[in-house]
Amino acid sequence: MSLRGLIKRIGVSCVTLFSSMVLTFFLLRLTPGNAFDKWAQDLAKKQGITYEEARSLVVAMSNYNPDESLISQFFRYVKGILHGNFGSSMYNQTMTVQSILEKALPWTVLILTIALLLSFIIGVNLGIIMAWKRKSIVNPIISIYAIITNSIPNFLVAILLIIVFSFKLKWFPMRGAYDSSVATPGFNIKFILDVLHHAALPIATYVITTLGGWALSMKGSAVSVLGEDYINAAWIRGVPEDRIMKYYVKKNAMLPLITSLAISFGFMIGGSALIESQFNYPGLGFYMSNATVKRDYSIMQGLLFVTSFTVIIANFIADIIYAKLDPRVKLED
Repeated sequence: MSLRGLIKRIGVSCVTLFSSMVLTFFLLRLTPGNAFDKWAQDLAKKQGITYEEARSLVVAMSNYNPDESLISQFFRYVKGILHGNFGSSMYNQTMTVQSILEKALPWTVLILTIALLLSFIIGVNLGIIMAWKRKSIVNPIISIYAIITNSIPNFLVAILLIIVFSFKLKWFPMRGAYDSSVATPGFNIKFILDVLHHAALPIATYVITTLGGWALSMKGSAVSVLGEDYINAAWIRGVPEDRIMKYYVKKNAMLPLITSLAISFGFMIGGSALIESQFNYPGLGFYMSNATVKRDYSIMQGLLFVTSFTVIIANFIADIIYAKLDPRVKLED
């Protein structure tokens, strides 16, 4: 990997991030509805005052000036990011994007990391079995499973798991990241087990909905590897079947999935709102969902910026790792 190729990738990533920031900022404000006016109308009904009086109160209470031009808002937003300030809530100035990241990001990373690794490991192994034994019953079963889970929204799977395992069987809690009455927060076995108990259903939702996709991707990659000359040469030399499958096929077929693995983590953070809101799990998705309902532009654009940054960085790292793992692949100069 040359220095020129690395600099080029960094430049492309920066341009992509800036473009994403611009689109996010302006698209949010072009969406139908106006949170500021709705807030003023609700306040007017609640306090029995005129809309104009309510609007003045909202302007005084909010961290947002509706009369400021979009261009001015945008440059103020960019200036804030350059100074490490991603914005504060329109409704509560003590709630900043940084404070949300500090308390929510660890919970999101916890469930996404476990879920992604589980679904990837299980999916890769199922995919290699599908490719190796294409005439077995495993092939159609996993293919049908993948089609069904890919066509069902993940939040519906979350609701189903809550109904069955929380409401009916009462095996798992319905909400939260831990129960302070059960264990004292800290690095102790009781608290860790309670955290994993609360995280079980969100993790299961991600695994169920992504497992089939990994299996099909691995199958397609493995089938193409099976047609390579070095596989035929291994058969001719009498290399044992298990060794061919594990070290020749599986190892090489996994390489294209490495990029997808890194990118999937970024996209899962962006798509975590629906799942975390179903379980009231205090991750980034939960706060993003609440901000969307309230039309809290400052929090929405800040969290979307972090999500975009995560996806772009994940893609950048994946390209570098892939080039290192496979010497046949080089970054462009």
